[in-house]
Amino acid sequence: MIAIGRYNLLVAKSGGNPGWWKYALAGLALLSVMWWAAIGSQVSVSELIKGMPWIADFLGRMLPPNWEFMQRLVKPAIETVQIALWGTLLSVILAVPLCFFAARNISPNLAVFHAMRQVLNITRGINEIILALIFVAAVGLGPFPGVLALALHGAGMLGKFFAESIEEIDQGPLEALRATGAGPIQTIIFGVIPQVVTAWIGVIVYRFETNLRQATVLGMVGAGGIGFELVGSMKLFQYQDTATCILVIVVMVMTADYLSTKLRGWIQQGAHQ
Repeated sequence: MIAIGRYNLLVAKSGGNPGWWKYALAGLALLSVMWWAAIGSQVSVSELIKGMPWIADFLGRMLPPNWEFMQRLVKPAIETVQIALWGTLLSVILAVPLCFFAARNISPNLAVFHAMRQVLNITRGINEIILALIFVAAVGLGPFPGVLALALHGAGMLGKFFAESIEEIDQGPLEALRATGAGPIQTIIFGVIPQVVTAWIGVIVYRFETNLRQATVLGMVGAGGIGFELVGSMKLFQYQDTATCILVIVVMVMTADYLSTKLRGWIQQGAHQ
């Protein structure tokens, strides 16, 4: 009885949660991991404070932006949008056939499922810049390597999302179609796609927005777009031109974000009606 009373007293002091020590240990473990990561990544507030004057000097060299340089950025900005569009389109074309084999509930067998999941892991695990460097070496400088890099990396990202959305669908329509003698293709067309198409469109729109941001960076490795002008101005120490490039990129990303948000809203409204 005394032991039970002490236990109840301890629980009362801990706010009524007898497992409080588990949360304390979890918090301590998290702090330890973050401290270990800070040491390994050399996080230093003092070094950041020391570098603030250099950052201020760099920003000062960028002001005011060279507005005359804006005329030179029209074509690269359009090229960046074109890279993002084709990179998104090709990634969808690659991802759609793969996702059905990477979904556990409709994949032919576990071997195919795991093999296809690893393919998707590899394609999205390689950074777009690395892929762009490979394709630049293969097909030369220009926007086409950027398109290929975005397409391959995006196929891995979209394929994984598409497969996971298929795994979450209602199995009832699929079982009904199979009971009527429908084959795999018919089951996919009439049972799977109608349940996932809305989610797929939303994530494709988001992927385009992401590709637009990435396309501005791929130009730094010779894959075309406005990033090529950005890195060129920095190499020539034309920091006012660099500021103009950054402003154009920010406007492009903000516009894409606004349009994609509106489009996803329209898609969701259409799905509820």
